[in-house]
Amino acid sequence: MIDEAVQPLLDGFVASVREVAAVEAIWLHGSLALGDYQLRRSDLDVVAVVSSPPTPAVAELHQELMRSDPLAAKLHCSYMLRSQLADPSVRHPTFAQGRYFDRPVTPVTRRELAIGNRTLFGPAPAGLLPPTSDEELLAFIRRDLREFWLPATRKRSNWYADIWVDLSLLTIARAHVTLATGDLITKRAAFDVLPRLGAPADVVEDIRRRRYGPAFRTGPWWRHTRAGLTRRFVRTAIPAVLSSR
Repeated sequence: MIDEAVQPLLDGFVASVREVAAVEAIWLHGSLALGDYQLRRSDLDVVAVVSSPPTPAVAELHQELMRSDPLAAKLHCSYMLRSQLADPSVRHPTFAQGRYFDRPVTPVTRRELAIGNRTLFGPAPAGLLPPTSDEELLAFIRRDLREFWLPATRKRSNWYADIWVDLSLLTIARAHVTLATGDLITKRAAFDVLPRLGAPADVVEDIRRRRYGPAFRTGPWWRHTRAGLTRRFVRTAIPAVLSSR
């Protein structure tokens, strides 16, 4: 069930984007599709399937939505050409974090789309999107940990930002479960996994409270301490997760 505060935004987006793009389907993924959405904290993750490349009017639409509704700042949408749905390496036009850029729709996102099967317009994901094999999913997760997250620990400055702390720990916990079982878990479920991986308890609680309740620490001292704890954990946890069976 979609939060009643979010439904008008999504309805307005569907109606508006169909006026400026050749939309064939619009799907939900991420927290909103998997039942872990937190109002004003979670992103609104959307994929639009289009029959022709989007024009600059699409970016203008997103900007207009953000001016009229603060929640729209968290509405992230990738625009996938229907003719390219089968190729996970293609980088699709995406509006996210207030800007327009190209990125792939990853095997994790594709599996989320299949599991959630949540449609705002047009055919469901199961009717259009080719299935993602377990081999593709696991290979992507290993590569993401090895080639993105592990090298990121070489740079200290990233780890002072909330988003790097949150995503790194939750990604590692979710990757651990998927590599071990093949299942995708929500961010909420990842909090139960992190202690078993040796994640620093204070950092885990910091993430939990910022996602599900009021934050309990602020200030430069905590950010500095948290950055060091997180960076050290990521550097040791990733090799352990990659080597586990």
